[in-house]
Amino acid sequence: MFGIRFIKIQPTTYLLQYQNGKLKREGQGLAFFYFAPTSSLITVPLESVEMPFIFNQVTADFQELSIQGQVTSRVVDPKQLSQLLNFTLDNTGRNYISDDPQKLSQRLINLIQVLMQNELGHLSLRDALSAADSLVQKIFDGLNASKEITSLGLEILGLSILSIKPNPETARALEADVREQLLKEADQAIYARRNAAVEQERAIKENELQTEIAIENKKRQVREAQMEAERVVKEKQRLISEEEMTGQISLEKRNKELVALATENLKCEADAKAYNLTVTMQALSGVDAKVLQALASIDMNPSQLVALAFRDIADSADKIGQLNVSPELLTELLQQRKRK
Repeated sequence: MFGIRFIKIQPTTYLLQYQNGKLKREGQGLAFFYFAPTSSLITVPLESVEMPFIFNQVTADFQELSIQGQVTSRVVDPKQLSQLLNFTLDNTGRNYISDDPQKLSQRLINLIQVLMQNELGHLSLRDALSAADSLVQKIFDGLNASKEITSLGLEILGLSILSIKPNPETARALEADVREQLLKEADQAIYARRNAAVEQERAIKENELQTEIAIENKKRQVREAQMEAERVVKEKQRLISEEEMTGQISLEKRNKELVALATENLKCEADAKAYNLTVTMQALSGVDAKVLQALASIDMNPSQLVALAFRDIADSADKIGQLNVSPELLTELLQQRKRK
């Protein structure tokens, strides 16, 4: 009515009211009546804004990449931004009279694209595909250090790269290369596994041989111990045999000495008997034979006397015509023989 209007803005929006070319009021979350014909209202949103982006870039080896991500920013100096871009509301107080607010996001994305191109210009395709984290950090630092961001009164809250993809033909080539590399690694893994199996088999064989060698060494040690024990036993047997032989030799020597002594004694005894007999014979050489016979028969028993009598009879058999011997005499002689 008569050009007087009411406006109410959110706390996340900064409003500047110019009247007759002079700043009348400014602030967040304002609500007031104003005279539209002489007033200009500028509203700058202060909330954080997420701006997705996707664009193509070329690497150092002239390979095209598609980069997708998003950046988060907010306005920290709305008054300065309002002096560079037109955020003025129309007469209704609802829409902007310019498309500058929409161009702000594009200017930020263009700056990101320029920084990204500078970084990718030093990277090969393979390096770029695996450099998302380093690219995020470098682009983020570049945005914070950019004079354009500072002059616009913006603050970069965050930056993320969601994907880095080559064109389909390059992707298929890389897939083939990676596939071949994977197959090669698989072949190497199979070779390594077979080689490990061979090595393990060799180790098992070596362990078996070492075990057999150890067993043979133990057997040799046991055999040597047995031979040593047998040698000791034989040595002791030899010593015992030598001792027995020495004993026998000593015994034989003593027997020899004994035999020699016995022979000497027998010889002496024979000499004594011979001497005694010689002396006796010399003493009896002059004695009559009958006297000697009579002396010899002194200690004889009756049977011996009978025998001498029969011998004398036999000596004089040519002088005896007939001889009668009684049975009693013969019986008595036989009984005496049996008693003996």
